[in-house]
Amino acid sequence: MTTRTLAVVTAGLSQPSSTRLLADRLAAATVAAVRRGGDDVVVEIVEVRELAHDLTNHLLTGFASGPLQAAKDTVAGADGVIAVTPIFSASYSGLFKSFFDVLEPDALTGTPVLIAATAGTARHSLALEHALRPLFAYLKALVVPTAVFAASEDWGAGGEVDGGLTARIERAADQLAQLLAGAPVHESAARRADPFDEVVPFEQLLRGS
Repeated sequence: MTTRTLAVVTAGLSQPSSTRLLADRLAAATVAAVRRGGDDVVVEIVEVRELAHDLTNHLLTGFASGPLQAAKDTVAGADGVIAVTPIFSASYSGLFKSFFDVLEPDALTGTPVLIAATAGTARHSLALEHALRPLFAYLKALVVPTAVFAASEDWGAGGEVDGGLTARIERAADQLAQLLAGAPVHESAARRADPFDEVVPFEQLLRGS
């Protein structure tokens, strides 16, 4: 059994957030799909709302705080990414875009990415195709064919979803799981060896060996 890592980037601004709710549903469906294929997956959540001040400071100074650097490493080291944003003014939120602006240029190259969005009305659904998909194409990610949009009317009592949204979530999750199954395991930043961990003893340096 191979264990994959899945980073879930969610940029909802409120608590509770329908954006986070959709992200959780997509993550759960992807985990189930990966496990049906015989592999396991570890999910790591990046709540962009909690990094808002750090993102502003990074954009102004060029330096990432510890929590923001950890979030960047989580995404860069993941085997796959689920990216979910609320839609404002027919596009992704500024906070969502700011997070991907501060990633290293090749952080998502070749990484499977499932894109999703929430909004108050279904009229915003095309933002997935004219805003999010081009963003991740620019970042050289592998975007799954099915993008998932959830409007307010898709949610029922207790955060349940109707049949149409459930079908889209499962289809997108299956597509992401298939891409994960065919990709080499990505060594996460946390698992990568620190080159400064192994210190050469001073006596060895004096011997020149």
